[in-house]
Amino acid sequence: MVRHKQRKLDIIFGTWNVRSLYRTGSFTASAREFARYKVDLVGVQEVRWDRKGTVRAGDYNFFY
Repeated sequence: MVRHKQRKLDIIFGTWNVRSLYRTGSFTASAREFARYKVDLVGVQEVRWDRKGTVRAGDYNFFY
């Protein structure tokens, strides 16, 4: 029998209502705030982007 040591992983998540990320710098400012609060997963509301895709800012991937 092989025993594996299990580690407890904490995930910090939250929601963020941004009204719009169209303004210059607001996208990067949001990523800085996520890092400041040390969140791992964030549900961003009211992004108002037309299409769908993925964008990277800092250490975060934004899926829309």
